[in-house]
Order: sequence, then structure tokens, then C-alpha cells
Amino acid sequence: MKKLALHWQILIGMASGVLFAILLSRYSWGADIIKDWIKPFGTIFINALKLIAVPLILASLIKGVSDLKDISKLSKMGGRTIGTYIMTTIIAVSIGLLVVNIVKPGNTITDQTRNQLIESYKGDAGSKIAAAEKQKSAGPLQALIDLVPDNIIKASGDNRNMLQVIFFAIFFGIGLILIPEEKARPVKAFFDGFNEVILKMIDLIMLVAPYGVFALLAALVVESPSTDLFKALALYAICVVVGLLLMIGVYIFFVWVVTKRPPISFINGISPAQLLAFSTSSSAATLPVTMERVEEHLGVEKEVTSFVLPIGATINMDGTSLYQAVAAVFIAQAFGMDLSFTTQLGIIATATLASIGSAAVPGAGMVMLVIVLAQAGIPEAGLALIFAVDRPLDMCRTTVNVTGDAAVSMIVAKSVGKLGEPNVKNWDDNYQEK
Repeated sequence: MKKLALHWQILIGMASGVLFAILLSRYSWGADIIKDWIKPFGTIFINALKLIAVPLILASLIKGVSDLKDISKLSKMGGRTIGTYIMTTIIAVSIGLLVVNIVKPGNTITDQTRNQLIESYKGDAGSKIAAAEKQKSAGPLQALIDLVPDNIIKASGDNRNMLQVIFFAIFFGIGLILIPEEKARPVKAFFDGFNEVILKMIDLIMLVAPYGVFALLAALVVESPSTDLFKALALYAICVVVGLLLMIGVYIFFVWVVTKRPPISFINGISPAQLLAFSTSSSAATLPVTMERVEEHLGVEKEVTSFVLPIGATINMDGTSLYQAVAAVFIAQAFGMDLSFTTQLGIIATATLASIGSAAVPGAGMVMLVIVLAQAGIPEAGLALIFAVDRPLDMCRTTVNVTGDAAVSMIVAKSVGKLGEPNVKNWDDNYQEK
């Protein structure tokens, strides 16, 4: 008998985790059971995905770049990739600003609620502000300096250094293109085999994905703030979610127009990666699954996915940039500030650039939000207003980030003639033999 498809298994795991946590929360000892005995399995699952993120980027990018065999092809694909990512980010920020200016959720925040939230989360806000101040104090070319690692082993030891790893992998791949083919062949063969091993490791990790997301969602429920705080910020959360849903609609529309594929095929193909992104709040942790889904279920050739997706997981943060726009205007409204059109244009520019620098790990967008607030002249202390609902919204915006990566990979693949039919009829059968 054929088992359920992977995305249904993940959905059942998520729902079961929420229900299990609600049930145990009725008892005084329930929260401790989940934190001490359930949550660690979710942490192990995320760690396993993060474990292979850097090796996957190294293997797939080096292979992808070297397979191009021509620097002009690399330049062509790179230009289209970066250009498309910037375009979708600007659209995302604009959608966020449009929604938050129509709904005006900050106008509903009372002085009492504002003071309560700031008092509750001022410690968390202070740490984020300090991190942002350190980043702002750097020179104008610091981002360029940070792009080039002085030690690739050290850079590979931290998932926050993905851009440095990507730089090294592309540089290494270019080197393989420029040396004689007979000398490059054994190196390419090694990375081909290395890439296959990593993909098989992904298969093994995904066998336990439903159980991993069960543990993650159960822990989230018992660690959530009180319902009173959620009620005060409900409109803000609705603005972010509506904006994110509109952005997914934009992706679907672009994929449909450019590739002529029916929207349902795109959603079905990427849905397991979306669910995993929602559970982990990490584009980097989801990257291995995103790559496999885009290749196997959307028909994008490995030459494109190995280049476009690792870069997208690092610089394409459309969900994060949309949230930064909504959060900035929401905080301004809560403090009674009226932002001019010019200031909001500045938010578009700053949020677009800030999203490029956001690490592909949970909560990184909060640090970048401080820079957006500072640019617009909004009090950074207002960051504390949104901490209560940041975790669930982080899950939502990561889902959009991953969806955007997949959509752009299909668009770029179509533009360079590298979009074919899916490689397998049912990818989930790889995990579920009879």
C-alpha cells in the first residue's frame, strides 16, 4: 500500500505537534516535558539540515559553475539571477508598505500596551540594537570586505558566512573552467561524487522530517507569549501575513507567465520545502530540500539550481524585506509618527539592501530591521513592540523566502533554456518504497 506523500506527512506532523502541546499545556508538568524531552529532537533535526548546508553549497556550486565551461555563460546567468532577485525584493517591500498604510495597525496600539511590550522585551531589543550599531559603524565597503574570507575553513564553520562560502565556491569553479580539461577532470569527478553523497544524506534526513517538525511545533506552542500580547498585535500580524500571501501570488503569476506552467504544479512541487521552511525558520536549513524539489519536481536543471538557489538562500530575502517594511511603518504609527513618501521610498531602498545582508538563519532579519528603523528616523526601542509575534511571523516570511528562490530559479532556467520536465514522476517514492 502506497504511503502518504511527504508534504502530507509533514503537515500531519505539524498539526500533531500543535495538538500535543495544547493537550500537555493543560498540566503543570506538560511544558517541562516538551522542553526537556520533545524540543531536543526538533533541534537535532534542524542541526542535521544545517550540517549539510555548507558542504552542499560547496559541492553544488563548484560543480554548477565548472559545468558551464564558459565564463560568459556564468556572467549571463549571474546577471539575470541578481537582477530578478532585486526586482522581486523591491516588489515585496512595496507590497508591505501598501498593506500597512491601508490597514494602519499601529494606530490601535494604546500607551499601556506599548509600555508593557517595551518593558517585557527591552533586553532582547537592546541586544539587537547593539548588533546593528556594530554593523553600522563599519565602513561603506565593509560588505565587500566581508564577502572575501581570509580562511575558507573558518568561514565554513559558521552558517552565517554563507556569502563567503559562495564566493569561494564560485572562485574555485572559475578556476576549474580556466585550467586544461584533463587536469580539471579528476577534481570535477570528486565534486560530482561528493554532491551525490550529500543528496543521499538529504534523503535520509527527510525520512524523519515529520517527527522533526512535530517536535519544533510542539516547542513553539509552549514557548509562545501570552494571548493578551498577541491580541494587541493581531492587526500587525495580519498585515504581514496578507503581504506575504500577496507576494506568493506574485511568484505564481511570474512563473505562470514566463514558464507557461500551471500554478498548481509549482505549488505542489515546492510545498515540502515550504513546510520545512515554516517549521525551521531557516532558509539555509531548508536549502538542501529546496534544491532537490526544484530539480526533481519542477524540472530545473542542476546547472541552474546549483548556482541560483545557494545565492538565493543568502541574498533573496523577499519575505524578510516585506516584514521589515511593515514593521517599520507599524512602529512609527505606534509612536504617532507620520512618515513622508520620501521616507518610505528610503525604506524601500534600505530594506532591499538590508535583506541582501540578512543571514539565512532564524531571527537574522530583526538585526537588519534596526538599520531600516534608523534610516527612517524611527526609535529603535520600538523594536520591542513586535518581539511577541516575531517567531510565528519569522516562520511565515521564511516560507516566502524559499518560495521566491524556487520561482526565480524557474524563471532564470527558462531564460537560459535549462527548464525541462521533472526528472521523476513521484519524488516521494524515493523515500517510500513499497
